[in-house]
Amino acid sequence: MKKPILKMKHLKKVYHDMEGETDAVLDFTLDIYEKEFVVIVGPSGCGKSTILSILADLEPKSEGDITFCKENLVMGYMLQKDSLFPWLTILDNCLLGLRIQKNLTPENKERVIRLLDTYGLKEFKYKYPNSLSGGMRQRVV
Repeated sequence: MKKPILKMKHLKKVYHDMEGETDAVLDFTLDIYEKEFVVIVGPSGCGKSTILSILADLEPKSEGDITFCKENLVMGYMLQKDSLFPWLTILDNCLLGLRIQKNLTPENKERVIRLLDTYGLKEFKYKYPNSLSGGMRQRVV
């Protein structure tokens, strides 16, 4: 029997404001297994992005349990709106995480430049985010 690598049990998220409470996620339970490709589908406002933001530790859950059952579990999450800094070039936006982690080496920089080429952004690496289309901005992120 396969064991899950991630368990979400009875996840709940409630937003509070001056007008009251809004239930964004109610009693969401999901197990994810290794090598699975998982898609969360639903209408606008049903909590899809909220669940991903909770998993990425971008916001707290209100209730429920999340268990990462595998060490060094790596997840990817693309935000709906890109978070590029408009005053940095595309290359500098891409290198920012490496700089913050103090892990920017010539080899890492070269790899990032190769990835920009792979994603069709080679000619834009010294441009600023406002000169890119929405789809191009998503590829940078």
